[in-house]
Amino acid sequence: MRIPRDIGGEEFAKLLKSFGYEITRQTGSHIRLTSIVGKEHHITIPNHKPLKIGTLSNILKDIADHLRMSKSELINKIWEL
Repeated sequence: MRIPRDIGGEEFAKLLKSFGYEITRQTGSHIRLTSIVGKEHHITIPNHKPLKIGTLSNILKDIADHLRMSKSELINKIWEL
């Protein structure tokens, strides 16, 4: 599955709740999420609509590494829900 090209930061943050990520703070146009699944993990997502594809790809790679799965597996699980 391809990464959606029209997803915004706030919408993406909501999708990540099913993987244990919760919004911990927002500063300006950036949303900080924290996961306590395994070790504590922090990511920052720009609250832009749409997110740039490179930015989204890097965030997905970081999350996939934390969850010990491939990026393509993660993409399929996120947009399957």
